[in-house]
Amino acid sequence: MAEVSIELYKPIYKQDFIRLNTEWITTYFVLEESDLKTLENVEDIITNGGQIFLALLDGEVVGCCALIKHAHNDSYELAKMAVSPTVQGLGFGRRLGEYLINYAKERNIDRLFLEGNTKMEASIILYQKLGFKEVPITDSSYDRCNIMMVFSV
Repeated sequence: MAEVSIELYKPIYKQDFIRLNTEWITTYFVLEESDLKTLENVEDIITNGGQIFLALLDGEVVGCCALIKHAHNDSYELAKMAVSPTVQGLGFGRRLGEYLINYAKERNIDRLFLEGNTKMEASIILYQKLGFKEVPITDSSYDRCNIMMVFSV
């Protein structure tokens, strides 16, 4: 039986986080300046009050997502969610999203948002199932963003 776990970021996972995000972004879009800044400074997510979550299957990192703190407007972003194409459709994205939401609730974080693209239909459906609702786009960090969603914890 396969062992599945969700773990908090450790430096040994840095390259996996970069690999998974670079893979999905370059498959569908292009790496933008804000992507590069995040991927070049992964530990800043933690240092600045956020967290990174990794999905492991038998010890191999197969998915990830980040909770990024935005101090200027007292909110947190669900960002950089990626699941390896080899395990997509097996519930890893949902498990990561649920873990992130529970983590936020435990820390009394009351506002989550995400920026997405409707081209990524499966991810939009997942976000809706997790309880995110579409809102007008404001101050997007990405050119590829054509949908913004919020979750009230």
